[in-house]
Formats: sequence, structure tokens, C-alpha cells
Amino acid sequence: MKQIWTITTRELGSFFDSLMAYILIVAFLGFSGFFTWLYGGDVFLIGQTSLRGFFGIAYWTLFFFIPAITMRLLAEEKRSGTLELLLTKAITDRQLVIGKFLGAFLLICITLAFTIIYVITLANIGNLDNGGVISGYLGLILMSAAYISIGIFASSVTSNQIVAFLFALLISLFFHLLFDMLAMDSTSFFGQIFSYLSLANHYESITRGVVDSKDIVYFLSIITLGLVLAEFSLTRRNQNN
Repeated sequence: MKQIWTITTRELGSFFDSLMAYILIVAFLGFSGFFTWLYGGDVFLIGQTSLRGFFGIAYWTLFFFIPAITMRLLAEEKRSGTLELLLTKAITDRQLVIGKFLGAFLLICITLAFTIIYVITLANIGNLDNGGVISGYLGLILMSAAYISIGIFASSVTSNQIVAFLFALLISLFFHLLFDMLAMDSTSFFGQIFSYLSLANHYESITRGVVDSKDIVYFLSIITLGLVLAEFSLTRRNQNN
């Protein structure tokens, strides 16, 4: 556990040292704030105290931002040769992967924490559905964790950050959009499978305030699968070397 936490703090610190954390926070707040309060949101146009607009734009903003965060996690270590150095310091592949995951996950949580000002502001304007707000943030956190695990896997198979970014984006695109489109085009058994695989369906279910165990299991399965595949990729590379 100590090794994992060391890697986590090291990774989180590197985000802020490289200004990536500040850029992410400012950009995310800028996009989400603009579309929530000024353009297309339902706060002033309709007069409703709801964060549905925020959860909708954050769903897409994080989809693009997370691959940009995760693309360097392992790819840069492999390119610079520090990956081999890390793995010689009594750190296992699993500890490295989990530590990297937690570092990126904490960065996303910190970013989302800054949006609590939206909740406070809307709560002072009118009656805010607290249950909907909590479930909405839960949906964003689970979605982010799932995409971080996918991004770490993509970063584990290459030493090129751009390739890792595009690969993570491609994999995430299936869960984010394509599975849902395939489900709508099919009414057969495969349509039901595509519908279950669609991250959009599970995310929308949670943000509506319906926290079903099958949705939690879905996100935890993606998170686990991504991390296991990343660990396997590192293990196979070490064996080949």
C-alpha cells in the first residue's frame, strides 16, 4: 500500500509541476461554466435550478480531457526509460498501474470539486434536487474512472503519447457513442448486448437518480478490465525483455 500511495502522490504532483493540472481545471471550468450558465443551459433560459446541463457537457468534456491526461502515464515512462527503473525498486506492475490510476483519478476529483460552487449558487437561487446532484456527480466519477483505466491500458501498449491518446479515444468512443448507436439499429439479442455495453445508458440512468447495482457493476467491470489489461501489457513486456 505504501508503494501505491508513493506512486499516486508522485503522479499527482507531476500533473501540477507540468501545469497540466492547472490547464485542465481552468479549461474544464471554462467549458462547463459557459455551457451551463450562458449557452444552452437551463439555468437562466428556462429558469430551472438544475445541473442537468452541467452533467451533459461534463460528459463530453471529460471524454476528450481524460485521454489527454492518461496518454503520458506509462507511455512517457517507457519512452524515457524510467519505467524499467521504477520496476527495479520493489514495485510490482500492479502497484504501478494502480498508483498511476489513483493519481489521475484524484486529479479528476479535484477538478470536479471546484464545480461545487455551481451547486452552492443554484441552491441559493432555488430548490435544488440534492439527490439528483449527488447521483450526477457519482455518474461523472464512475465514468471518469472507467475512461482513466482505458487510458492507462492504451498508454501501456505504446511509448508514443499521441498514439496512446488516439487509441484511448478510439476505445472510449465505442463505449461513449458507438455501442448506443448499434443498439438502436438492432432489436435482436445483439441489440440488448450493445445496449448494456453502452456507457451512455448507464451514465444517464445514474444521473437521473436511479442508482442501480447493475450500473455500478458495469463501471467497476470496465475499471477492473482496463487495469488488468494494463498490468498484463507491462508484465508481457518485461518478460520479453
